[in-house]
Amino acid sequence: MVTIKVLLVDDDALVRAALRTILSSAADLEVVGEVDDGAHAVTAVRALRPDVVLMDLRMARTDGITATEALRRLDPAPQVIVLTTFQADEQVLRALRAGASGFLVKDTAPGEIINAVRVVAAGDAVISPSVTRTLLTHFGDPQTSDRRAAAVQRLGALTAREREVAVQIGSGASNAEVATALFMSEATVKAHVSRLLTKLGVTNRVQIAILVHNADAS
Repeated sequence: MVTIKVLLVDDDALVRAALRTILSSAADLEVVGEVDDGAHAVTAVRALRPDVVLMDLRMARTDGITATEALRRLDPAPQVIVLTTFQADEQVLRALRAGASGFLVKDTAPGEIINAVRVVAAGDAVISPSVTRTLLTHFGDPQTSDRRAAAVQRLGALTAREREVAVQIGSGASNAEVATALFMSEATVKAHVSRLLTKLGVTNRVQIAILVHNADAS
């Protein structure tokens, strides 16, 4: 059994204790450490090599967005799940743009938190399709024509098939749902997603969805 190593970053000791208790109940998850501020996250990741970081967004000193950006620049970079008290929040979108693989609200059920860590460790995102659509609808914020033009240009480099996959991802579809919609295997979908990440210069499928949303916004 492969053990998934997790680092907790939150300035609330009670939250960290609760998360440690939840994650420690799963045989394949190991909490390898915890820090109380984003400023210490990079040092902890370099020392502990976690696969997944659970990152609070709002901390007194260095916030979760700044810390996420720093972590995603590391090689290798851990997957990051941001924690928030809001289901749809501008800071959440900023964190996703910074490279987070998704987000969890802090009152998420224990079983869903465990599953989210497993999903992200496997390279997928942890935002449900409905929440993805809510975020993109309310906070995609293509305020200027420049943002839309930039997204259109980047998507223009894709093949027709890659664009179809990107559009499906933009709707919040999982790999299995994309495979069904486009009549291809999940393995082929995963290959397309990998190429999309490289071609578009993004770090996860949520950022693909944001680009699609920005390109299609009027």
